[in-house]
Amino acid sequence: MKKLILFMLVASPAVLFAQEKYVIKGKVGSVNPPSKIFLTYSADGKRMSDSTAIKNGAFQFSGEVKDISQATLLLDYKGIGIMNIDRKSKQDVVSVFLVNGTTTINSADSLSHATVTGTKVNEDNVRYKTFVKPATDAEDALTAEYYAAPKEKRETKEFGDYIDKKDSVIGVQSKELNKQFIAANPDSYMSLQALRGMGGPYPDPNELQPVFSKLSPSLQKSAAGVKYQTYLNTLKAVAVGAMAPDFAQADTNGKMISLSSFKGKYVLVDFWASWCGPCRAENPNVVKAFNNYKGKNFTILGVSLDRPGKRDAWIKAINHDGLTWNHVSDLKFWDNDAAKLYGIQAIPQNLLIDPSGKIIAKDLFGDDLEKKLAELFGKI
Repeated sequence: MKKLILFMLVASPAVLFAQEKYVIKGKVGSVNPPSKIFLTYSADGKRMSDSTAIKNGAFQFSGEVKDISQATLLLDYKGIGIMNIDRKSKQDVVSVFLVNGTTTINSADSLSHATVTGTKVNEDNVRYKTFVKPATDAEDALTAEYYAAPKEKRETKEFGDYIDKKDSVIGVQSKELNKQFIAANPDSYMSLQALRGMGGPYPDPNELQPVFSKLSPSLQKSAAGVKYQTYLNTLKAVAVGAMAPDFAQADTNGKMISLSSFKGKYVLVDFWASWCGPCRAENPNVVKAFNNYKGKNFTILGVSLDRPGKRDAWIKAINHDGLTWNHVSDLKFWDNDAAKLYGIQAIPQNLLIDPSGKIIAKDLFGDDLEKKLAELFGKI
């Protein structure tokens, strides 16, 4: 199910390599202690958190980050601490960018209904979210429809096909809206965000490069623009028809296994993780394909994006799901070196490589994987 692909938690191109001295001033109704406001963001691959008291609805944050950084403000009404808030309940949050200047947050009742003004990046972010809202609302409704269905229904092929068909329509709508926003805002930092929205979980560099090339020269030459171009170059290097870059990581016994050691076979490089629900849901399809074609010069190399210290969870998932092929991981979560080499920013994701080492297909899920293998080896 494409709808349930998991993305990196922070996928925005938030890098301009200039010190950003930010101030956030807020007013949310007449909220008072023990309520607190939390500010969370990523810096140098680490999750950062700050908090402040809120008195008569007023609060303020200030600080310095080396890059424009996407952040989240969360209102802890009970003052129990961010780690103790029920993750399953709806949280009162608003997304902002930490950027030079003063950003103002204002609402009569909640953060989720706040207006965000005062800095161009944040005002452009509001305009961007409003522009693509028809697609995001449709995506949210489809997700709600999926989870509202009984488990038995969700597991049927008919319902999966129905959801995927609707998701494809929404994907086309989202892509077009993002493209329109970029065309109308070629100098906006948020157009780099829109490019990622346009690309979705499986970006096509040949489609995105011409759009990126129409951005203003100043945005293209900014550090954020240069970083995005580098990302596109990475995707081009692992496109269908390219030779698969080699890598080596430790297997479950600590032995180093290289991709090149499988040369001479068809190999499916499968990026997944034990914590990834959509990956685990896809695993039965992968198991079926492996069992059907493992005697046909075909094998699989699983590359896990499991977290540091979670080796046991990784191995437990392999055994539980019956994944009887080679598995490797450096246990670096989204910083997995092989994942970065292949530009992986969403999972599950896979690549099919032929005996010469050339990439011949990508992102084969469900029936698509079975059909491709049948095309290569004949139906079982």
